[in-house]
Amino acid sequence: MEQYTTHIKAKTGWLDIDIKELFKYKDLIYLFFKRNYATRYKQTILGPLWLILNPLITVTLYAFVFGRLAGLSTNGVPQFVFYLCSNALWTFFSISLTQTSSTFTDNAAIMGKVYFPRLVMPISSVFTGMLDMTIQLTMLIMIMIGYSVTGYHFDLGITLFAAPLIILQAGTLGLGCGIIIAALTTKYRDLAVLVGFGVQLWMYATPVVYTADIIPKKYMSIYALNAMFPIMECWRNAVLGTGKFLWGYWGLSWIITLAVLFIGVLLFSKIEKTFMDTV
Repeated sequence: MEQYTTHIKAKTGWLDIDIKELFKYKDLIYLFFKRNYATRYKQTILGPLWLILNPLITVTLYAFVFGRLAGLSTNGVPQFVFYLCSNALWTFFSISLTQTSSTFTDNAAIMGKVYFPRLVMPISSVFTGMLDMTIQLTMLIMIMIGYSVTGYHFDLGITLFAAPLIILQAGTLGLGCGIIIAALTTKYRDLAVLVGFGVQLWMYATPVVYTADIIPKKYMSIYALNAMFPIMECWRNAVLGTGKFLWGYWGLSWIITLAVLFIGVLLFSKIEKTFMDTV
């Protein structure tokens, strides 16, 4: 018989993150992922069908309001395809951020009773957003095939291979921002109220329903500080073949993304030791 011994000891440093331990708890990440969806659609009539209806309703409204009424350009791409592509990535990012931001407050009861690596919960939130994105991407691929059959040509190139990296970056940025907010929310509950509003404002500050062509060039360097700007533009170029792949701005956004993640993990590691005293 094999024997397993786990030593749990106090952590006093600023960066006490054990990557190997996180890997050992991969089953727990999956269980929290399942719990997120079980509670999300519990006592709903349509259940998981909302995973399909939500993006369809959202994208239809985008196409009507921003496409038809506002007349915003989609660079020649069919409006429904353009908005579905943008919404898929933005939904992934926003779910990763919002669900991660409430990690401590929503799970205080569990964290106060049993030991496990606290980063398991934020990571499971990112996987939760990944399922939404996977469903929307499946819908997008089917619609793009339909347009291709009718004669529309999507100018896809080698940048298509960058799509997985862009998805990884969006999830990483959402995780980093979310755990920063989660760490600060333990003391400043006002942030929890402002998260939804802030994410909505961030969406309009990001080329989700419009293209970056409408931004004056003199403001572009300031606009590029929004890490989601090059992520979104490069995403549409990779998946739809529209616009330009902004290599320089994308590199800058990676630097910002990794810096945000590092600061977030640093704060998370420090706050998790004492958060039960303040939550």
